[in-house]
Amino acid sequence: MIRLHMPRIRQLRIVGLAATGLLVASVLVAPASNAQVVPQAAPVATAGNTIPGVDEIVSSPNLRQIANVPKVAPLDATNSDIAFQGRYAFAGNYNGFVIYDVSRPSAPTVTARVLCPGSQNDISVHGDLLFLSTDSSRSDDSCNSTAQGANIKESWEGIKVFDIKDKANPRYIKSVETACGSHTHTLVPGKDRKTVYLYVSSYSPRAEFPDCQPPHDSISIIKVPLKNPTDAAVISTPNLFPDGGFPGSETGSATTGCHDITAYPDKDLAAGACMGDGILLDIRNREVPRVINRVRDTTNFAFWHSATFNNSGTKVIFTDELGGGGAATCNEAIGPNRGADAIYDITGRGDARTLTFRSYYKIPRNNADTENCVAHNGSLIPVLGRDIMVQAWYQGGISVWDFTDSANPKEIAFWERGPLSTESFVTGGAWSAYYYNGHIYSNDIVKGLDVLELNDWRTWTAKLVRYRELNVQTQPSYLSW
Repeated sequence: MIRLHMPRIRQLRIVGLAATGLLVASVLVAPASNAQVVPQAAPVATAGNTIPGVDEIVSSPNLRQIANVPKVAPLDATNSDIAFQGRYAFAGNYNGFVIYDVSRPSAPTVTARVLCPGSQNDISVHGDLLFLSTDSSRSDDSCNSTAQGANIKESWEGIKVFDIKDKANPRYIKSVETACGSHTHTLVPGKDRKTVYLYVSSYSPRAEFPDCQPPHDSISIIKVPLKNPTDAAVISTPNLFPDGGFPGSETGSATTGCHDITAYPDKDLAAGACMGDGILLDIRNREVPRVINRVRDTTNFAFWHSATFNNSGTKVIFTDELGGGGAATCNEAIGPNRGADAIYDITGRGDARTLTFRSYYKIPRNNADTENCVAHNGSLIPVLGRDIMVQAWYQGGISVWDFTDSANPKEIAFWERGPLSTESFVTGGAWSAYYYNGHIYSNDIVKGLDVLELNDWRTWTAKLVRYRELNVQTQPSYLSW
């Protein structure tokens, strides 16, 4: 075992993994199946800050797992992002997506499994529509496609659109090809309520790729008429970096597009995490987003990955995915400021708004060198009067932290599994961890869907907030003071 170096002794909740029932998927859309609740042992105090054993679960007393649904073939590839609507959670997988009924969070059931390969299958939903991002070059736009080189002109990457009116039988109805594919996308509702826009983020052009030519300083905007979604089409490819993005360095990625954009429609704002640059955008005109401020961190940030606003729209959290999610960066050698979150205050008004750096946040636990761990996808918890979010850290687990004081963020809860292996490096862990209608849902790369319950006096008001639909990169506002 490797010793953890931490500033304080913590209480751990140690539980054994329960055996789960084998789920069988032999058809494209499988029938529902029950998940087993993971039993929780009583919390115990420990004076040793050791890394958990393989598959051992540890947590703070205020955060506990209440369910797990393992992934099964054919959707046994890497799990990715999650979206929510009503009683359903929609979970991406590199081989397609799963629709879970989470009306009983402690016992989710599978409503549908859809086989449609094309990583990452980043996912969003709106009404009767579901959107999937394909950022792996495919032979065609069908769900029967095979991998094919991006150097072949006929290869396809982009957005797939499904009709999900019947949750048990989603129908693939439309595809839209986009330059350099779609690594992620952000759904932005039109102000007329008749349209939604998809801001498509992609990157890494190469001269030998016919559909992904450098410099690629742009995003693609797809307009989707809600009454006629099969008319969805790219309407523009705005250049966000007309003077060029960050050129790159020994420690930081060059900007060749954006990785992810979070929109805050109620504030007419968006924040872009664009590899070597962080940007603040005015999206009052949904079809013509404008960059109003840009920041760089050439000391500690390697890859600007994602963004989260606070509820008042006065702060942005940017994440640094050092190592691309495939490296052990939560250790003493890397330290607390790399592979971390950066908190920026938004100061000024109108086009004079600027992003002002305040501090870094990283989980206060070291992980094993066999564990991939870095800041990844999280969401704001709708707490009245405070800024608190939950966040996935791959094999670093799930962290709930308070950034009400931008200069002094602090963790208030955590949950994690031990490493997948103590002998060799194995990729896994929580890809996304999002708060939705009273519970935390996490799509674990290897272990499947986890459901957690947070009980803390600082977050109890979040249980009063209910959303009909939640795409985390389309950030909603909630009542505050």
